[in-house]
Amino acid sequence: MSRLGSVQRKVPCLFVTQVKEEPSAKRERQPFKVLATETINRKALDADIYNAVPTEKVDGTCCYVTTYKGQPYLWARLDRKPNKLSEKRFKRFMYSMEDSKEFIWNIEEDFRPVPECWIPAKEIQQSSGNPLPDENGHIPGWVPVEKNSKQYCWHSSVVNYEAEIALILKCHADDPGLLEISSVPLSDLLEQTLELIGTNINANPYGLGSKKHPIHFLVPHGAFEIKNPPMLKHSDILSWFESCREGKIEGIVWHCNNGHLIKLHRHHLGMCWPIPETYLNSQPVVIAVNRTKYDCDFEPKCLFNHFSKLDGQRFSRLKDIKFDV
Repeated sequence: MSRLGSVQRKVPCLFVTQVKEEPSAKRERQPFKVLATETINRKALDADIYNAVPTEKVDGTCCYVTTYKGQPYLWARLDRKPNKLSEKRFKRFMYSMEDSKEFIWNIEEDFRPVPECWIPAKEIQQSSGNPLPDENGHIPGWVPVEKNSKQYCWHSSVVNYEAEIALILKCHADDPGLLEISSVPLSDLLEQTLELIGTNINANPYGLGSKKHPIHFLVPHGAFEIKNPPMLKHSDILSWFESCREGKIEGIVWHCNNGHLIKLHRHHLGMCWPIPETYLNSQPVVIAVNRTKYDCDFEPKCLFNHFSKLDGQRFSRLKDIKFDV
Protein backbone atom coordinates (compact mmCIF):
# COMPACT_ATOMS: atom_id res chain seq x y z
CA MET A 1 0.00 0.00 0.00
CA SER A 2 1.27 3.49 -0.76
CA ARG A 3 2.70 5.32 2.22
CA LEU A 4 1.89 8.96 2.76
CA GLY A 5 2.23 11.11 5.88
CA SER A 6 0.87 9.78 9.18
CA VAL A 7 -1.10 11.67 11.81
CA GLN A 8 1.16 11.87 14.85
CA ARG A 9 0.69 15.53 15.76
CA LYS A 10 -1.67 18.47 15.33
CA VAL A 11 -2.22 19.11 11.60
CA PRO A 12 -2.13 22.84 10.68
CA CYS A 13 -4.79 24.49 8.53
CA LEU A 14 -4.07 25.51 4.93
CA PHE A 15 -5.07 29.08 5.69
CA VAL A 16 -4.25 31.40 8.54
CA THR A 17 -7.23 31.13 10.90
CA GLN A 18 -9.00 33.73 12.98
CA VAL A 19 -11.13 33.35 16.06
CA LYS A 20 -14.68 34.64 15.74
CA GLU A 21 -16.75 35.05 18.88
CA GLU A 22 -20.10 33.33 18.93
CA PRO A 23 -23.33 35.01 20.11
CA SER A 24 -23.83 34.95 23.87
CA ALA A 25 -26.58 32.32 23.55
CA LYS A 26 -23.94 29.79 22.49
CA ARG A 27 -21.28 30.91 24.90
CA GLU A 28 -21.76 28.04 27.33
CA ARG A 29 -20.95 25.46 24.66
CA GLN A 30 -18.06 27.22 22.96
CA PRO A 31 -17.46 30.95 23.02
CA PHE A 32 -15.77 31.09 19.62
CA LYS A 33 -15.25 29.30 16.31
CA VAL A 34 -12.16 29.11 14.14
CA LEU A 35 -12.53 30.30 10.55
CA ALA A 36 -10.07 30.45 7.66
CA THR A 37 -8.89 33.75 6.26
CA GLU A 38 -7.78 34.07 2.63
CA THR A 39 -4.07 34.01 3.54
CA ILE A 40 -2.19 30.73 3.08
CA ASN A 41 -0.44 29.57 6.25
CA ARG A 42 3.36 29.97 6.35
CA LYS A 43 3.62 26.33 7.52
CA ALA A 44 1.86 25.25 4.32
CA LEU A 45 4.17 27.33 2.14
CA ASP A 46 7.27 26.01 3.92
CA ALA A 47 6.03 22.45 3.28
CA ASP A 48 5.70 23.20 -0.47
CA ILE A 49 1.92 22.93 -0.46
CA TYR A 50 1.68 23.64 -4.21
CA ASN A 51 3.37 20.31 -4.95
CA ALA A 52 1.53 18.30 -2.28
CA VAL A 53 -0.90 15.42 -2.88
CA PRO A 54 -4.50 16.40 -1.99
CA THR A 55 -6.55 13.61 -0.39
CA GLU A 56 -9.99 13.24 1.14
CA LYS A 57 -10.24 13.92 4.87
CA VAL A 58 -12.29 10.98 6.15
CA ASP A 59 -14.55 11.47 9.18
CA GLY A 60 -13.76 8.82 11.80
CA THR A 61 -11.50 8.21 14.77
CA CYS A 62 -7.74 8.04 14.38
CA CYS A 63 -5.87 4.74 14.85
CA TYR A 64 -2.28 3.58 14.62
CA VAL A 65 -0.62 0.24 13.86
CA THR A 66 2.59 -0.62 15.69
CA THR A 67 4.08 -3.55 17.58
CA TYR A 68 2.69 -4.76 20.92
CA LYS A 69 3.34 -8.10 22.62
CA GLY A 70 5.70 -8.96 19.78
CA GLN A 71 3.16 -8.64 16.96
CA PRO A 72 1.49 -5.90 14.90
CA TYR A 73 -1.39 -4.35 16.87
CA LEU A 74 -4.07 -1.76 16.31
CA TRP A 75 -3.86 1.19 18.72
CA ALA A 76 -6.67 3.61 19.57
CA ARG A 77 -6.18 7.35 19.99
CA LEU A 78 -6.16 8.38 23.64
CA ASP A 79 -5.11 11.91 24.49
CA ARG A 80 -3.78 12.56 27.97
CA LYS A 81 -5.96 15.42 29.20
CA PRO A 82 -5.65 17.93 32.04
CA ASN A 83 -7.40 17.31 35.35
CA LYS A 84 -10.42 19.48 36.15
CA LEU A 85 -8.58 22.26 37.96
CA SER A 86 -5.89 22.56 35.29
CA GLU A 87 -8.46 22.44 32.50
CA LYS A 88 -10.41 25.33 34.06
CA ARG A 89 -7.21 27.33 34.39
CA PHE A 90 -6.28 26.60 30.77
CA LYS A 91 -9.75 27.51 29.46
CA ARG A 92 -9.69 30.82 31.31
CA PHE A 93 -6.35 31.54 29.68
CA MET A 94 -7.62 30.55 26.21
CA TYR A 95 -10.83 32.56 26.44
CA SER A 96 -8.89 35.61 27.57
CA MET A 97 -7.04 35.53 24.21
CA GLU A 98 -3.77 36.55 25.84
CA ASP A 99 -1.56 36.04 22.79
CA SER A 100 1.39 37.74 24.42
CA LYS A 101 1.74 35.09 27.12
CA GLU A 102 2.48 31.39 27.08
CA PHE A 103 0.51 29.01 29.28
CA ILE A 104 2.75 27.14 31.73
CA TRP A 105 2.00 23.48 32.41
CA ASN A 106 3.19 21.26 35.24
CA ILE A 107 3.38 17.96 33.34
CA GLU A 108 3.61 15.80 36.48
CA GLU A 109 0.68 17.37 38.35
CA ASP A 110 -1.72 18.90 35.78
CA PHE A 111 -2.68 15.78 33.82
CA ARG A 112 -4.91 12.80 34.41
CA PRO A 113 -3.30 9.35 34.66
CA VAL A 114 -3.24 7.06 31.63
CA PRO A 115 -2.86 3.25 31.35
CA GLU A 116 0.66 1.86 31.70
CA CYS A 117 0.55 0.67 28.09
CA TRP A 118 -0.14 4.22 26.83
CA ILE A 119 2.49 5.73 24.53
CA PRO A 120 2.76 9.36 23.39
CA ALA A 121 2.31 10.09 19.71
CA LYS A 122 5.45 10.49 17.65
CA GLU A 123 6.61 13.93 16.55
CA ILE A 124 5.10 15.80 19.51
CA GLN A 125 7.40 18.19 21.32
CA GLN A 126 9.18 17.03 24.47
CA SER A 127 10.98 18.68 27.36
CA SER A 128 13.38 16.80 29.66
CA GLY A 129 11.98 13.53 28.32
CA ASN A 130 8.35 14.51 28.98
CA PRO A 131 5.85 14.91 26.10
CA LEU A 132 4.38 18.41 25.96
CA PRO A 133 0.68 19.22 25.41
CA ASP A 134 -0.47 20.68 22.11
CA GLU A 135 -2.31 23.96 21.59
CA ASN A 136 -5.53 22.36 22.86
CA GLY A 137 -3.92 21.32 26.14
CA HIS A 138 -3.86 17.61 25.25
CA ILE A 139 -0.95 15.20 24.97
CA PRO A 140 -1.79 13.00 21.95
CA GLY A 141 -1.14 9.30 22.42
CA TRP A 142 -2.19 5.72 21.82
CA VAL A 143 -3.36 2.60 23.69
CA PRO A 144 -3.40 -0.94 22.26
CA VAL A 145 -6.77 -2.39 21.30
CA GLU A 146 -7.15 -5.76 23.00
CA LYS A 147 -9.29 -8.54 21.58
CA ASN A 148 -12.90 -8.32 22.87
CA SER A 149 -12.24 -4.90 24.39
CA LYS A 150 -15.48 -3.35 25.64
CA GLN A 151 -14.20 0.23 25.58
CA TYR A 152 -12.83 -0.17 22.06
CA CYS A 153 -15.26 -2.78 20.75
CA TRP A 154 -15.65 -1.14 17.33
CA HIS A 155 -11.88 -0.92 16.96
CA SER A 156 -11.46 -4.59 17.88
CA SER A 157 -14.15 -5.61 15.38
CA VAL A 158 -11.91 -4.64 12.42
CA VAL A 159 -8.85 -6.68 13.45
CA ASN A 160 -8.20 -10.39 13.90
CA TYR A 161 -4.99 -10.96 15.85
CA GLU A 162 -5.00 -14.73 15.31
CA ALA A 163 -4.86 -14.24 11.53
CA GLU A 164 -3.00 -10.90 11.99
CA ILE A 165 -5.29 -9.07 9.56
CA ALA A 166 -7.39 -5.91 9.42
CA LEU A 167 -10.47 -4.85 7.42
CA ILE A 168 -9.47 -2.04 5.09
CA LEU A 169 -11.40 0.25 2.73
CA LYS A 170 -9.26 1.53 -0.13
CA CYS A 171 -9.32 2.22 -3.86
CA HIS A 172 -9.31 -0.86 -6.10
CA ALA A 173 -5.84 -1.43 -7.54
CA ASP A 174 -7.01 -1.89 -11.15
CA ASP A 175 -10.12 0.29 -11.26
CA PRO A 176 -9.71 3.85 -9.91
CA GLY A 177 -13.48 4.37 -9.91
CA LEU A 178 -14.09 1.40 -7.61
CA LEU A 179 -13.63 1.00 -3.85
CA GLU A 180 -12.56 -2.28 -2.25
CA ILE A 181 -13.09 -3.73 1.22
CA SER A 182 -10.39 -6.31 1.86
CA SER A 183 -8.51 -8.12 4.60
CA VAL A 184 -4.94 -6.85 4.78
CA PRO A 185 -2.02 -8.20 6.86
CA LEU A 186 -1.43 -5.96 9.86
CA SER A 187 2.28 -6.20 9.10
CA ASP A 188 1.62 -4.27 5.87
CA LEU A 189 0.20 -1.41 7.95
CA LEU A 190 3.01 -1.07 10.49
CA GLU A 191 3.70 2.54 11.52
CA GLN A 192 0.74 3.81 9.53
CA THR A 193 -2.18 5.82 10.90
CA LEU A 194 -5.69 5.09 9.75
CA GLU A 195 -9.25 6.27 10.28
CA LEU A 196 -11.86 3.95 11.78
CA ILE A 197 -15.27 4.72 10.23
CA GLY A 198 -18.67 3.08 10.45
CA THR A 199 -22.04 2.75 12.12
CA ASN A 200 -21.03 3.74 15.64
CA ILE A 201 -18.32 6.29 14.88
CA ASN A 202 -18.99 10.06 14.88
CA ALA A 203 -22.75 9.64 14.33
CA ASN A 204 -22.09 7.65 11.13
CA PRO A 205 -21.83 10.45 8.53
CA TYR A 206 -21.51 7.89 5.72
CA GLY A 207 -24.70 5.96 6.57
CA LEU A 208 -22.94 2.60 6.94
CA GLY A 209 -24.66 -0.50 8.30
CA SER A 210 -27.41 -0.38 10.93
CA LYS A 211 -27.85 -0.57 14.69
CA LYS A 212 -28.71 -4.26 14.40
CA HIS A 213 -25.89 -5.03 11.96
CA PRO A 214 -23.13 -2.43 12.37
CA ILE A 215 -20.38 -2.11 9.77
CA HIS A 216 -16.91 -0.71 10.43
CA PHE A 217 -13.55 -0.69 8.66
CA LEU A 218 -10.25 1.17 8.58
CA VAL A 219 -9.21 3.73 5.96
CA PRO A 220 -5.45 4.39 5.65
CA HIS A 221 -4.72 8.10 5.79
CA GLY A 222 -4.22 9.44 2.28
CA ALA A 223 -6.06 6.49 0.70
CA PHE A 224 -8.33 8.62 -1.49
CA GLU A 225 -6.42 11.05 -3.68
CA ILE A 226 -8.50 13.93 -5.07
CA LYS A 227 -8.18 13.72 -8.84
CA ASN A 228 -9.51 17.17 -9.76
CA PRO A 229 -8.62 19.40 -6.80
CA PRO A 230 -9.47 23.09 -6.64
CA MET A 231 -6.88 25.84 -6.89
CA LEU A 232 -5.42 26.86 -3.54
CA LYS A 233 -7.60 29.93 -3.25
CA HIS A 234 -10.27 30.46 -0.59
CA SER A 235 -13.02 31.22 -3.13
CA ASP A 236 -12.12 28.31 -5.44
CA ILE A 237 -12.10 25.77 -2.59
CA LEU A 238 -15.39 27.09 -1.23
CA SER A 239 -16.99 26.78 -4.68
CA TRP A 240 -15.53 23.27 -5.10
CA PHE A 241 -17.04 22.09 -1.80
CA GLU A 242 -20.41 23.61 -2.73
CA SER A 243 -20.84 22.50 -6.34
CA CYS A 244 -18.47 19.61 -7.19
CA ARG A 245 -19.50 15.96 -6.64
CA GLU A 246 -15.94 15.12 -5.56
CA GLY A 247 -16.20 17.99 -3.06
CA LYS A 248 -18.93 16.31 -1.00
CA ILE A 249 -16.38 15.39 1.66
CA GLU A 250 -15.48 16.48 5.19
CA GLY A 251 -12.31 18.22 4.12
CA ILE A 252 -8.95 17.99 2.35
CA VAL A 253 -5.61 16.79 3.68
CA TRP A 254 -2.51 17.65 1.64
CA HIS A 255 0.40 15.21 1.94
CA CYS A 256 3.60 17.20 1.38
CA ASN A 257 6.88 15.87 0.03
CA ASN A 258 8.63 16.44 3.38
CA GLY A 259 6.09 14.23 5.18
CA HIS A 260 4.12 17.12 6.69
CA LEU A 261 0.36 17.26 6.50
CA ILE A 262 -1.85 20.30 5.90
CA LYS A 263 -5.64 20.23 6.24
CA LEU A 264 -8.78 22.20 5.56
CA HIS A 265 -12.15 21.29 7.09
CA ARG A 266 -15.52 22.47 5.81
CA HIS A 267 -16.02 24.12 9.20
CA HIS A 268 -13.01 26.36 8.50
CA LEU A 269 -15.09 27.85 5.67
CA GLY A 270 -18.26 28.15 7.75
CA MET A 271 -19.84 25.17 5.95
CA CYS A 272 -21.91 22.38 7.48
CA TRP A 273 -20.84 18.81 8.08
CA PRO A 274 -22.15 16.14 7.95
CA ILE A 275 -24.13 16.48 4.72
CA PRO A 276 -26.97 14.23 3.44
CA GLU A 277 -25.06 12.57 0.58
CA THR A 278 -21.28 12.19 0.62
CA TYR A 279 -18.91 11.37 -2.21
CA LEU A 280 -17.52 8.36 -0.33
CA ASN A 281 -20.79 6.59 0.43
CA SER A 282 -22.07 6.96 -3.16
CA GLN A 283 -19.15 5.14 -4.82
CA PRO A 284 -19.30 1.50 -6.01
CA VAL A 285 -17.44 -1.07 -3.93
CA VAL A 286 -16.32 -4.71 -4.26
CA ILE A 287 -15.71 -7.12 -1.37
CA ALA A 288 -12.43 -9.08 -1.29
CA VAL A 289 -12.37 -11.09 1.97
CA ASN A 290 -11.49 -14.72 1.23
CA ARG A 291 -11.64 -16.88 4.36
CA THR A 292 -9.74 -19.79 2.72
CA LYS A 293 -6.52 -17.74 2.86
CA TYR A 294 -6.36 -18.04 6.65
CA ASP A 295 -5.69 -20.97 8.99
CA CYS A 296 -8.14 -19.78 11.65
CA ASP A 297 -11.92 -19.95 11.79
CA PHE A 298 -13.75 -16.63 11.90
CA GLU A 299 -16.30 -16.30 14.69
CA PRO A 300 -19.86 -16.48 13.26
CA LYS A 301 -20.89 -12.95 14.29
CA CYS A 302 -17.63 -11.18 13.45
CA LEU A 303 -17.25 -8.73 10.58
CA PHE A 304 -14.66 -10.89 8.83
CA ASN A 305 -17.14 -13.75 8.64
CA HIS A 306 -19.94 -11.50 7.36
CA PHE A 307 -17.72 -9.92 4.71
CA SER A 308 -16.30 -13.31 3.66
CA LYS A 309 -19.85 -14.38 2.75
CA LEU A 310 -19.95 -11.39 0.38
CA ASP A 311 -16.54 -12.13 -1.15
CA GLY A 312 -16.50 -11.12 -4.81
CA GLN A 313 -19.80 -9.26 -4.64
CA ARG A 314 -20.08 -5.70 -5.93
CA PHE A 315 -22.41 -2.98 -4.64
CA SER A 316 -23.35 0.14 -6.58
CA ARG A 317 -22.86 2.32 -3.48
CA LEU A 318 -20.80 1.83 -0.35
CA LYS A 319 -23.80 2.55 1.87
CA ASP A 320 -25.81 -0.22 0.15
CA ILE A 321 -23.80 -2.99 1.82
CA LYS A 322 -26.08 -5.16 3.94
CA PHE A 323 -25.43 -8.45 5.72
CA ASP A 324 -27.88 -11.29 5.04
CA VAL A 325 -28.15 -12.50 8.65
